[in-house]
Amino acid sequence: MGFLSDSLAADVSYWVGFEQARKRIDVEMEMYRRESSDLGDEVEVSQLIRRQERVKFEIPEAFIQQGELKADMSVILCTAGYDHTIRFWEALSGICSRTIQHSESQVNRLCISPDKRFLAAAGHHNVKLYDIKSTNPNPILTFEGHTGNVTGVAFHCEGKWMVTSSEDGTVKIWETRSGTVQRSYTHGPSVTDVVIHPNQGEIISCDYGGNVRVWDLAENNCSHQLIPEEDQPVSSVTVASDGSTLCASTNSGNVYVWHLLQLREKTQLIPITHFKAHNSYITRVLLSPDVKHLATCSADCTAKIWEVKDLESMIPKPGQPQNSKATEQPFKLESTLTGHQRWVWDCAFSADSAYLVTACSDHYARLWELHSEAIIRQYNGHHRGLVCVALNDYSEAR
Repeated sequence: MGFLSDSLAADVSYWVGFEQARKRIDVEMEMYRRESSDLGDEVEVSQLIRRQERVKFEIPEAFIQQGELKADMSVILCTAGYDHTIRFWEALSGICSRTIQHSESQVNRLCISPDKRFLAAAGHHNVKLYDIKSTNPNPILTFEGHTGNVTGVAFHCEGKWMVTSSEDGTVKIWETRSGTVQRSYTHGPSVTDVVIHPNQGEIISCDYGGNVRVWDLAENNCSHQLIPEEDQPVSSVTVASDGSTLCASTNSGNVYVWHLLQLREKTQLIPITHFKAHNSYITRVLLSPDVKHLATCSADCTAKIWEVKDLESMIPKPGQPQNSKATEQPFKLESTLTGHQRWVWDCAFSADSAYLVTACSDHYARLWELHSEAIIRQYNGHHRGLVCVALNDYSEAR
């Protein structure tokens, strides 16, 4: 289970100093009034009192380092978009704990390193790397080399290298210590997304020309090229944490699913199914860490959660044509997350797959409890549209 779910389940108290605690009570009470007002509910004094009682006026020694309070690094949640800021949030309270200015451009994507030490912010032409633990508002490194918007970013499991995709039609691999380009692969059309296979030996990218490509890092070439749908841009790709499944979404609202069969020499991709997920553009597709859910975000102002079936039962038997079971039978729709006022651009699962954070161009990020379809918290502070979110609440580096 991840830190976020542990904290929510326990309804943890915040450990702060006397003056900080008093300020937080005021902020929390005001937020509660605002939230209740938004829902049309009346706020009872007893509810506010109970909320105050959860704040304890003590500072444990574990939270003190050289006379300063140490930041809680168990849950890293950050958002960004078109107001040229990156905001860090206390996941439970909804309070913005830190704001970084990103004055050069909008931020298209965010990615937190597996060890929670660094944040990569992809913007126009470059990626900036920030030290999460430092109070320094400036990037410690800037990765320069793209000539268009950077649309995707992902870290190697040990943070040794980073991969990016760009509207300049390339996918690049960077050495994270020096910021130098190690490799560059050419798509041609604008590249819309990129992910790293869990085996760390392959990367998967997609483009506006309708292609999904698998790049073999050992062979240093493209091992597979897929065209899910003629004349339809592929907007997003996601690969299962166990390496078993690949999903891709298109601008027509469809999702395509492949089984990844790991052979000795290379990965074989077996088409499993495809289905209509939305009647408008899909902006993001994401498999949950436990590979039991698939989230899709869309221009139709919703995010949807789909049940991931037993895909092995759908794999063609020996002698059957590979496409014999690649049907249009959809995954089961588990829930539709409504309440967004504009396009939903991005999402992130909690470590235990029980919660989802969405980023919307209505300026809000929202934390959803999936089994109840309820909004647990809204994160308000951005002044223009949100397009990206990153969450890391894993208990150990992954």
